[in-house]
Amino acid sequence: MISIIVPVFNEEAGLKKFISNLQKHISGEKAELIFIDGGSTDKTVEICKEFGHKIYVSPIKGRASQMNYGVEKSSGDILYFLHADSLPPKNFIKDILKSINEGYIAGCYRLAFEPELPLLKLYAWFTKFDNDLFRFGDQSLFVSRKAFDKVGGFDQSLKVMEDQQIVVDLKKEGKFKIMNNAVVTSSRKYKKVGVLKLQLIFTIIVIFYYLGVSQKVMADFYSKQV
Repeated sequence: MISIIVPVFNEEAGLKKFISNLQKHISGEKAELIFIDGGSTDKTVEICKEFGHKIYVSPIKGRASQMNYGVEKSSGDILYFLHADSLPPKNFIKDILKSINEGYIAGCYRLAFEPELPLLKLYAWFTKFDNDLFRFGDQSLFVSRKAFDKVGGFDQSLKVMEDQQIVVDLKKEGKFKIMNNAVVTSSRKYKKVGVLKLQLIFTIIVIFYYLGVSQKVMADFYSKQV
């Protein structure tokens, strides 16, 4: 079984569309869909229950903590982490199973944006390269439970960059695959903040991370800018 784990926090605006589309993709497949809430104050929890899916409130807020908690609540041999504003390709279940059978312990998709903007198209193009600097949570992540447990899951001390760090850790344990297809993610935040500005913010955070800047400084910087 594949356990699809989706961390959520105040996702009311686009959640119904996300669940409806994802349900079409997993219909008839051996998969479970689990939502892990970080303390939403809108109707996120109610919407998940309305669709009949499992939703748990994480005892600790934060994407890394929520995803780790989702693993605790899941039963699949394969874990698939997905953001609530992203949608994987139609045949993603088959893609993941094929990759695992080929000996890959983990992997992700390339990235595409909707609506597609010229600069974002260029940004998405870079995600086809096997470079850790271009690996982010929006691309989703599949991993065998065995490999996930071996690296200790997501580092809950990280408020940012937890998605990139686990890829670095997993690559030390086995083969990592970048799929040919793309996850389509919302460009709403780019449109709101500005494509160049937001990309610059993300670039600065990456630089900060590899320079060893504290998580608090990075988190404060992001929240103030966005």
